[in-house]
Amino acid sequence: MRILVTGGAGFIGLNVVGGYLKDKHEVGVVSNFSSGKRESLNKKAKFYKADIRNKEVLEKVFKDFKPEIVNHHAGHTGVKESVENPSYDAEINIIGSINVFELAVKYRVRRIIFPSTGGGLYGESAKLPANENTPIEPISPYGVSKYCVENYLNYFKRLYGIERVILRYANVYGPRWGSLCEGSVVEIFICKILKREKPTIFGDGTQSYDFIFVEDVVRTNILALDGKEGIYNIGTGRETSLNLLIDIISKALGIKVKPKYDLSRKWEVKRIILDIERAKKELGFVPQYSLEEGIRRIIEWYRGR
Repeated sequence: MRILVTGGAGFIGLNVVGGYLKDKHEVGVVSNFSSGKRESLNKKAKFYKADIRNKEVLEKVFKDFKPEIVNHHAGHTGVKESVENPSYDAEINIIGSINVFELAVKYRVRRIIFPSTGGGLYGESAKLPANENTPIEPISPYGVSKYCVENYLNYFKRLYGIERVILRYANVYGPRWGSLCEGSVVEIFICKILKREKPTIFGDGTQSYDFIFVEDVVRTNILALDGKEGIYNIGTGRETSLNLLIDIISKALGIKVKPKYDLSRKWEVKRIILDIERAKKELGFVPQYSLEEGIRRIIEWYRGR
């Protein structure tokens, strides 16, 4: 297949591109390097430097590459930054996505795969694990913009018949091409503990999340190429508190460090677990990596480099 991956230089997008190339697909990558670096790009993919907010430039990409499928990973992912500047978050995530969808229709793309957010959409749900029918109550502009884009994509499906698969990710973690001290709380905690520094927990550490290893996410994006259309939670169905996360990392590194605690942040969800039964039944998705195994692989990756 000819697959265009927007945001293909970012953490998840970069790994998805690698998975598609491994399966012998022809892959185009769109990035403006707001995250990721040019040297990390897979040379087997065709690269286009473009910002999804610039529709004129983006159209040249569609015209040249002629994708059958668009995997739309480009977007603003900073939750804290979305609180500080909601209009900037909306400009990228909403306006940029509409540009992608309009061009996908114009150039007869068969299917769009869109990564949304599980933790950012459901908010402080009273009923956990949250399934795809759980009420949407985001507590950050990031969650609001992701849900808005989901609705735009559903609109394009209804009006133009374009296929769509929406993947609501849990907290994705894994090795990154950049600094170990960037990324999810998992990578940041590993970095701090390796430096014998105290990781900071905002709150009392009892807040808990569903963590999913990036290679499991890659497999989901592969399954989504031909799988049944729909909206799917992508996680593990398990929760881990931040206090327990510190203990797991400390044990894996053989370094005992106590965290320091700071005031909780209003825009952070305190507890989320995703029900992944629909993805299991309809996509054939079953997560392969435990949190302990994922953390071990991150440590091996960075020690190897």
